Amino acid sequence: MPKARSATVVGVSDHAGWAILVTASDDGALVDRRRVALVEDGIPCMPHHHDGQRLPLDEAVALVDRVRDSATRAAGVGLDALVAALPRPPSAIALRASPPLPATVAERITNYRAMCVADWVMYRSCLADAARARGIDVSTYDPATVLDEAAAALGAASLDPWFAKARAQVGAPWQKDHRLAMAAAIVAARAASAR
Repeated sequence: MPKARSATVVGVSDHAGWAILVTASDDGALVDRRRVALVEDGIPCMPHHHDGQRLPLDEAVALVDRVRDSATRAAGVGLDALVAALPRPPSAIALRASPPLPATVAERITNYRAMCVADWVMYRSCLADAARARGIDVSTYDPATVLDEAAAALGAASLDPWFAKARAQVGAPWQKDHRLAMAAAIVAARAASAR
């Protein structure tokens, strides 16, 4: 019987307007590492938390809509470039779990707790939508536990050997975002392989 192909998954560590994407296989091997823009040039990256706070509410809502449209396009461009560079499309993308938010953009802008996280949630949502549009499954992870979960999935006490090998393979930078995204990819890839 032929050996099943290993699953590859894209782990994401996102920020305001950009993200680190690390693609790894279910055996913990690094496949790809890249930084992608999640907004186009000239578009503000924090419309809920920063840029929209200085505007009348209707203008702030319109700004968020414009940024979301840009993020949707940028997420698609970033994922298309990644998929084109891989030997085969990833089976899934792993994104940080997002907290619940109020239903409307106006509420997100005016609610302090929501406005502090709404930009990050927007970027994750745009990445998730872009992935689904390309037939890529979406999973979520908890950044507080994913490193331990990845080590356990690989039957290891620590991910340090995998991270050292990945850094030697691709060089700097190899920072916390890269480690977190790789761990998320490993956990989701192991889950995909188990199905």
